Amino acid sequence: MKTYSAKPGDIERKWFVIDAEGVVLGRLASIIATRLRGKHKPMFTPHMDCGDHIVVINADKVQLTGNKLADKTYYRHTGYPGGIKSTTAGKILEGKHPERVVEKAVQRMIPKGPLGRQVLTKLKVYAGADHPHESQQPEVLDVAAMNDKNRRSA
Repeated sequence: MKTYSAKPGDIERKWFVIDAEGVVLGRLASIIATRLRGKHKPMFTPHMDCGDHIVVINADKVQLTGNKLADKTYYRHTGYPGGIKSTTAGKILEGKHPERVVEKAVQRMIPKGPLGRQVLTKLKVYAGADHPHESQQPEVLDVAAMNDKNRRSA
C-alpha cells in the first residue's frame, strides 16, 4: 500500500459557473468550499491546492432561511479601542457590494493560513448575471438541482 500524493503537474483545474439565484447561502457556500479545496476529486491531497475555479453569478439574489436577513450580524473592527462595527446580512445584500455575503460565507469554510488564502483566489463572485470569464469556457454547475433543499422559493 502506498499513499498517493498529488504533484503540481498532476493537478487539472476546471472552471465552473454557479447561478446563485434562489439558492440557500449556507448550502451554496458549502458546495463552493468543497470544490475550491478539491475534496470532490479522488486525487485530493491536503497540503496541495487541488481545487477548481468557481465563478458565482447573481450573488445578490442568494436566499437566507428563517429570520437571518434581519438577525445575522457581521462584525468588523476598526483597530481603535471600542471600534467594533456591525451590520446585518440584509443591509449588505441591499448595499453596494452584495457579493461579500457569499465571499464571507465561503471564506469562513476554508482553512485559515497561506493555503486557504491561495484557494480563495480561485473564487470569483459577481452580483449580476455577467462575468468576464467566458474565454475560460466554464461548465455550468447547477447547485439548485443537486438537492431540493438547496433552493428556496420565497
